[in-house]
Amino acid sequence: MRTTRISTNKFRAYQRKDIDSIPQIQSLSADDRLAMKAVSAVLPFRVNKYVVEQLIRWDRVPDDPLYQLTFPQREMLAPEDFSAIVELVRAEASETEISAQAREIQLRMNPHPAGQLELNVPSLDGEVLAGVQHKYRETVLFFPSQGQTCHAYCTYCFRWPQFVGLDELKFASREVENLVAYLKLHREVSSVLFTGGDPLIMKTAVLRRYIEPLLGPGLEHLTSIRLGTKATAYWPQRFVTDVDADDLMRLFEEVRQAGKALALMSHYSHPRELETPAAQAALQRIQATGSVVRCQAPLIRRVNDSAAIWSDMWRLQVQLGAVPYYMFVERDTGPKRYFEVPLARATEIFREAYALVSGLARTVRGPSMSATPGKVKLVGTTEVRGEKVFVLTFEQGRDPAWVGRPFFARFDPQATWLDQLEPAFGEQEFFFAQEMRTIKQQGRHRPWGETVPPRRKPVLFGHVEWD
Repeated sequence: MRTTRISTNKFRAYQRKDIDSIPQIQSLSADDRLAMKAVSAVLPFRVNKYVVEQLIRWDRVPDDPLYQLTFPQREMLAPEDFSAIVELVRAEASETEISAQAREIQLRMNPHPAGQLELNVPSLDGEVLAGVQHKYRETVLFFPSQGQTCHAYCTYCFRWPQFVGLDELKFASREVENLVAYLKLHREVSSVLFTGGDPLIMKTAVLRRYIEPLLGPGLEHLTSIRLGTKATAYWPQRFVTDVDADDLMRLFEEVRQAGKALALMSHYSHPRELETPAAQAALQRIQATGSVVRCQAPLIRRVNDSAAIWSDMWRLQVQLGAVPYYMFVERDTGPKRYFEVPLARATEIFREAYALVSGLARTVRGPSMSATPGKVKLVGTTEVRGEKVFVLTFEQGRDPAWVGRPFFARFDPQATWLDQLEPAFGEQEFFFAQEMRTIKQQGRHRPWGETVPPRRKPVLFGHVEWD
């Protein structure tokens, strides 16, 4: 059997100030490099040597999907905004002037969609719980303060405000003690999702300080821990050759030995991210710990807006032992206009790709909008009583009673988000509209309380649970 060598190069990141030092960038025109510097003054830019050397096919730039995924393009800004910022960069204005112009643009780009600031942040003992979101009853999101960056940034990322200095809009917390206290009061929570940024940017010793407290007594109702990450695609060496990769695998094993599921919610936007020897070795090591890799990504124009790309990606994920999980609709934030795909086309791409794969890959859900009311899935289009409609349902909802309940919207070939849809059949509003108004009036976060009975503690035999 042929042995493939995995590069052990140390991690090296490139940021805005390093654009001219990226060797491959020298093939671009001076005008293109100027545009890149201008856009990256507004939207975050960070890439690394692995992405540049092993994922991007430079002979296909600018159309290469991995290039579009990681390098800023002038069309990501509105024409008038691009003109304003590029003139400052061309004139070598001060960083203060450039930053002030950039901030004006950023604040017009809907930096925190779906009620993240107003509706998702819970409280503990009357104090806002920084770095925590609790939108859905069973799941809490936690933003460790030392995990608020990534090995590389996706140009479509809906969490771009985390990386551009909008501190008042940034989610981050060092207070794992408060998280544990909150979870002990909320037995309805069965899953904690570490997110950011990317929690796997942290050294294992730091990540351990966040995870270990969740394995102790009093949290038996917590049955799974999730790590939202792009590291498996952008820096798979994190799991294979980094100096603390073995320690990370031991930490994953300890989570399983404590009787909790560990899932890596891995963002793979294109099959090429799964094809390198390092990427495949990373998956093997993670799975050997008893952990599961679930794969998700948004549908992005210029990156993966074809059924063939998605079906190839899902098949490869199954072949490598990972689980296709979600196709998302690009959120209504940041450079959305550059990447968005109409909902009608999104349903077609999903349906066509779904038809091309076996049942093992049909674990995938979508296309799904993570909107203010919840995760709304586009089931498809049909005709009812002579009217063409979208069929939708909630995968998750601010009210759990909404989950799985179908509803209908008038077909609109141009719509790209939930708030652009209108109810079908002459209805004045969607069934959840009145309750959403009540939720918004309550402000910030509506506490769930004890809404489900306590779970029986399972008897553990190895990694198998027998109730």
